[in-house]
This record gives sequence, structure tokens and C-alpha cells, in this order.
Amino acid sequence: MANTPHGGVLKDLLARDAPIRDQLLKESDTLQDISLTERQLCDLELILNGGFSPLEGFMNEKDYNGVVDDLRLADGSLFSIPITLDVSAEEVKTLDIAPGKRYTLRDFRDDSPLAIITIDDVYKPNKDVEAKKVFRGDPEHPAVRYLYNTAKEYYLGGKVQAINRLNHYDYAGLRYTPAELRAEFNKLGWQKVVAFQTRNPMHRAHRELTVRAARSRQANVLIHPVVGLTKPGDIDHYTRVRVYKALLPRYPNGMALLSLLPLAMRMAGDREAVWHAIIRKNYGASHFIVGRDHAGPGKNSQGVDFYGPYDAQVLVEKYRDELGIEVVPFQMMTYLPDKDEYAPKDEVPEGVKTLDISGTELRRRLKLGLAIPEWFSYPEVVKVLRESHPPRAQQGFTLFLTGYHNSGKDSIARALQVTLNQQSGRTVSLLLGETVRSELSSELGFSREDRHKNIQRIAFVASELTRSGAAVIASPIAPLEESRQVARETVEKAGGNFILVHVATPLEYAEKTDRKGVYARARAGEIKGFTGVDDVYEAPTNADIVVDAETTDVRTIVHQIVLLLESQGYFGN
Repeated sequence: MANTPHGGVLKDLLARDAPIRDQLLKESDTLQDISLTERQLCDLELILNGGFSPLEGFMNEKDYNGVVDDLRLADGSLFSIPITLDVSAEEVKTLDIAPGKRYTLRDFRDDSPLAIITIDDVYKPNKDVEAKKVFRGDPEHPAVRYLYNTAKEYYLGGKVQAINRLNHYDYAGLRYTPAELRAEFNKLGWQKVVAFQTRNPMHRAHRELTVRAARSRQANVLIHPVVGLTKPGDIDHYTRVRVYKALLPRYPNGMALLSLLPLAMRMAGDREAVWHAIIRKNYGASHFIVGRDHAGPGKNSQGVDFYGPYDAQVLVEKYRDELGIEVVPFQMMTYLPDKDEYAPKDEVPEGVKTLDISGTELRRRLKLGLAIPEWFSYPEVVKVLRESHPPRAQQGFTLFLTGYHNSGKDSIARALQVTLNQQSGRTVSLLLGETVRSELSSELGFSREDRHKNIQRIAFVASELTRSGAAVIASPIAPLEESRQVARETVEKAGGNFILVHVATPLEYAEKTDRKGVYARARAGEIKGFTGVDDVYEAPTNADIVVDAETTDVRTIVHQIVLLLESQGYFGN
């Protein structure tokens, strides 16, 4: 094919002879292991299959510094995102990691050996410089948060030798390597290929813009969605791939092909656009659609977009000659109801009626079960989205009650269980604080760390039940704001809904009505670390509802909570 890889040669490390890989497999059993995280696995896969050509391993310090400072590898090649293997100081010491030594890189999920790395160097990056130059430094940027909160202290540089391909049990037939995709293009006789990057579902407007882009350049379309790590909160890739497969027959016969990209996005805006162009060039594309605010993560800590709307297009254009791939500007499409067709917004005459549905509005309609018109999306696409995102009345949720011991939260929780069983039609699960302590966390004490771990366990169980459509009622004391926030994030990350109920019954009343005498024992020093006596309770400031069992009876409180659930659409008509 005429579309040469970045750097001139596809670094397909998987193409080496089987006997050599067999020797490496035997050697891997004699070496110490480095277990790779999910992001590192995504990076390694694209190193091994040539998607990151000309890289043949994780960046050493010279390559890393060159990319961070000037978008250049040490040999001068254009590359815009640092590809690094981070390890902790403890791992460096325990594994005695040093230049020249070899280690087996293993998949954390099944411990399978994937490659052997020969260490070039072990270096401590300047994360402040990386955050500022690569991601513009704002603390709200997801890659900056990852850099400071997740990435370890040291980076390892070195070339890798492939042992095995990564195991994927989903959509195996759609996971082409660059070499395989190039061979497929050659088989089909495709000389010009327009690649379309996406991490979202596709609708009719996306189909129209890709068809226009292909026809204007006498090319075919490669739908190349990211199925590695994307922006937190994005729709899961299983749903998205079902959408892409449903959409594919809507293209003119033979125009489009779907292939999945196992990329861990950094949401790095203009730098990411250059990176994406390099990757698509390696996969054999001749053209690449760069969108408005391409790979932007939204708004920063000042409420302003991280990147300008056309920053990505400007930077890719700057390096156009080196990239060797033609950039196709993403056209914003709008629907013309009088003609029943889509057109680029900037080509619509003033005064002509247009219709649009924003992503926010689409999510609202899905959530509430409202109609989604066929002019916006095809029925087969909407069907997939509704299957994965049922309306609120069919979604699970977690009611998380927090308050002092004997605040009335357990009585409220039990009454809620009965009420929801009566009217919701969902499975209802009750996780009382004392029950969880005895069944799930019997070995834990009441230190800050153990309290946090206990709430994490509750959140995990709640998230799994909520994901399956159940109503979960949890009523731990949960005195720490950090733990409650983690619980919310855990449930919401699993696709569930989280409602925080602060049972704000005063401590004095809870203690006065304590017939079991637990507070008295704590005051006497018989119980240590007791919330409200010799341990802190951090009252929530972000509760969805606040109730008080001193001034309001349980029946009324339950009614208030049910009214809140009804107002948010959790019960059908």
C-alpha cells in the first residue's frame, strides 16, 4: 500500500518467528515479573502490534524528555504523547531494577506472559513539567489527576520483545492489528481510507459526515473507535460497539469497515490529535477526520474548556508534511426538516429551519424513556442504547443513609425496605451497618483506615446490586466524607444511581434514647473510637435529602424519601 507507516517501517513485533517467541516464552519463566495495569496493557498492545510505530518499547529518559519538551523522540521523529512504564520505588528496590536487566511483562488479569523488556534506564520524571507541557497543567484534567494520583514514582525505559498477543474475549473478529488491517485494505482494493475516531455512540449526523468526507475524496471509511480507556463517565465500549455494528449496514454497500482500537486515551486535545493521526497512519489510513475540540476532556477548574475548539486542527496542520496523512476537518452537521437531509452548519443559508439534539438532551430522553426521532438516530441504534440505558423507572439505585449510632437510620432503612418492596417492582436489598460489620467486615476495627475499608466493601456490594437493577438500602454510620464520596463514585462508575440521605438526628437525642447503653459504655471508656464520643463525625454537605428522627416520625421520613425518588423518575406511572 502507498500509505507508509510513521517512520517508514511498521514495527510489528508480533511478526517475529515462532521459534524465537518459543525461546522467549521459556526465558520468561526464569525472569522476575512486572505486572501491567490496564493502561499499561493498552500501551503495550499498540507497541507490540506496531500501532505506536516507530516505538519498539517504553520510552527511555531521552525519548521521554524529547516528547514532553518538543514532541520529538531522541532520533528526531515526531511523537506527541509520552509512552511510559511507571513502577513504584518499592518495586525498583524489590526487583532490583537496573539497566541491562530483563523482566517479564505480564497481564494482571490472568498472569499470562506478554513480552520481555530489556531495561535501558530507570528514571524519576518531573511530573510537574509533564503535567504542564503535555496536558496544560490544570488539576482537573483527568490525565493530570492520573499522573499525580495513580502513576508511580519511577519510569522504566527499554525495548520489548513479544511473546504473546493480549487475550480479548470480546469482539475478537473486529480487533485488527495494523498489519492485518493493511492486508484487508489491500484485499478490498482500498487505496484511500478516511479514518473516523470516536469514543461515543454514532448517530445519523456522524454517518452523513463520514459519507461526505469519503465521497469528496473518492475514499472508503474506517470506523476506528477507541475501546481501551476513554474519559471517565463515557458509555461502555460494549454498548458502543453494538451501536457501530447496527449502524454499519446504513452505509452504501462496501464503503465502510469497522475495526476496534485498544487505545488508552489521555484526553490531551491538540497533542492527542497528532498522536491519533500517527496511529491511524500506522493502521493504513490515508485521511483522518479531526473534530472540533478533538479529545478534549471538557471544562477545567475555572469552568473554561481545556482546549480551544480548533487547537487540534491547528497543531495537526502544523505537522502535516511529517505526518503524511491528510487531515479532514470535522463538519458540524445539522438536520434540515424541510428537505429531510443533513448539511454542514456553515453551508446552511440564514433563516433555513434546522433541528439538533445535544448529547445532554439525548441522555435526558434515554433516562426518561422519551421519544428519540428517526431524523436524529436510526431505530436500530436507539434500540441498542435503550437496552443498555433503560429509563429511570427501570434503573437500580442505592439509598445510602448516614448518621450517628441510634440516629434512627436503621429503623428508616427497614421501613424503606418494606415500602419499596410494596411499590417499586425492583429487588430490594438491605445492608444494615451492624449486619455488614458481622458478615463482611468482622476482622476490621474502627480505625480511620478500617472504617474506610468497611465503606468500600459496602459500596462494592451496592454497586453490583445496583448495576443489576436492584434498589439497595445501606445504613452504615459512615462518618468520613472521603469514604462517602468513594461510595458514590463506586456506585456511579458501575452505572448506578446514588442518593445520599443524611439522618441528621442530633447526637444528644441519639444518646438520650439509647436504651442499649452503648453511648454510656463509650463515655465510660469501655468502647474506644466511638463516633460522636471520642471519634469524629464529618456531617455531609452534599446530601440529597436531610431528615431528623427527633422531629419527624419514621413513617413521614420514609414518605419524604419516596417522594424524592418519585420526583426523580425512579417509579413508573
